[in-house]
Amino acid sequence: MTETRFASTLPERRPGVLREIREAEGSVHVAGHPAVFNQVADIGGWFREKIMPGAFARAIREDDVPFLIEHAGLPLARNTSGTLALAEDGQGLAMDARLDGSDPDVQRIVPKMQRGDLNKMSFGFLATRQEWDETGEIPLRIIHECRLFDVSIVTMPAYAGTDIGLRSLAEWRSAHPPAKGAPVIATRLRMRLAGRTRGLAIR
Repeated sequence: MTETRFASTLPERRPGVLREIREAEGSVHVAGHPAVFNQVADIGGWFREKIMPGAFARAIREDDVPFLIEHAGLPLARNTSGTLALAEDGQGLAMDARLDGSDPDVQRIVPKMQRGDLNKMSFGFLATRQEWDETGEIPLRIIHECRLFDVSIVTMPAYAGTDIGLRSLAEWRSAHPPAKGAPVIATRLRMRLAGRTRGLAIR
């Protein structure tokens, strides 16, 4: 297991959990966990991923993070304006936003959120400190630190940015070639990754 750093300007996206939405005195309170710690997620069958406690500590201190709809458009709230609070707790990255009830963008989504039609969260991130563990059948990416681009309310959270993760894995593998007699499954996964980067389909 070796720790690596991977530089990219493109964000990756992962799903999270919406916990609460409540209206009170002209404002709308939204809370949830865009990211959960120590939960192993399968990323499209290419690799698994786990986010470690402390991964967002720097981002919470330094990053300008908006609360968006579907990772796009004008912000509903922002940590730098004081309308979005971000923190790490025992579960993961916690967010707590106070939205302006008179904002047309907020009015447009609140009924959908209250009905449960719009009830998923996601976050855009860039892994800046990570390691890969290839001792299992599928590589495990362990993220120790990342920067935050946004937290979002979304309809269908997806594992966007998979190619970025695969490039990180490719960099690690180029520095750690397989040992002679490596298991067939590991060799097959390396072939799939090579095929993916060349635009081929290897099953």
